[in-house]
Amino acid sequence: MTKNHKGIVVIDVGGTNVKVLASGRKDPVKIPSGIKMTPALMVEEVKKVVGNSKCIGISIGYPGPVINGKPAVEPHNLGPGWVGFDYKKEFGCSVKIINDAAMQALGSYEGGRMLFLGLGTGLGSALIVEGVLAPMELAHLPYMKDRTFEDYVGLRGLERLGKKKWREHVVDVVEKLQNALVADYVVLGGGNSKHLKLLPRSVRLGDNANAFRGGFRLWEDKRQ
Repeated sequence: MTKNHKGIVVIDVGGTNVKVLASGRKDPVKIPSGIKMTPALMVEEVKKVVGNSKCIGISIGYPGPVINGKPAVEPHNLGPGWVGFDYKKEFGCSVKIINDAAMQALGSYEGGRMLFLGLGTGLGSALIVEGVLAPMELAHLPYMKDRTFEDYVGLRGLERLGKKKWREHVVDVVEKLQNALVADYVVLGGGNSKHLKLLPRSVRLGDNANAFRGGFRLWEDKRQ
């Protein structure tokens, strides 16, 4: 995955761990995160992981909306200060930041018109059309009974409904969103996708490792 991306570091920021994979390395390093993890501490810890390796570019998958390459909203499960932080200055090299679901979507893409849905604590989403990535925020759109898509297929929905009902709603939500966005196929990622059994036609499971592939791909396509 990393052999053609010399000098690139990919960072997948999460509420439990910050995962880091540098080009030339096989496995990502996990750094425990949580409510004490600020961007300054993240930079410090990532530099420890990378060591003296020369870095020419960094990709960051951010757990929240990203506008014009910058975090737009503070994350729920991390420390403060992510909005307005100067990542390029602190890392000392070029930095590209996109939503974490969008980064995993980019790594899952196999052509055509693809919808990515991340089934985690919330509901991440992104659409890729003929190679052009469009991060989306579908989670808080109304779904049913005055609740949102995220309320039904995110972690709260899984805990409230139980696995059987939750799976039924996942299938229904996937069908509705796929039809609305005219997607050729859907990729389901996120930690809770492992609870799914039978998948509808044109729907497949992603892999968390695809987030790193997406981070490296950010440096391949000038359109991203």
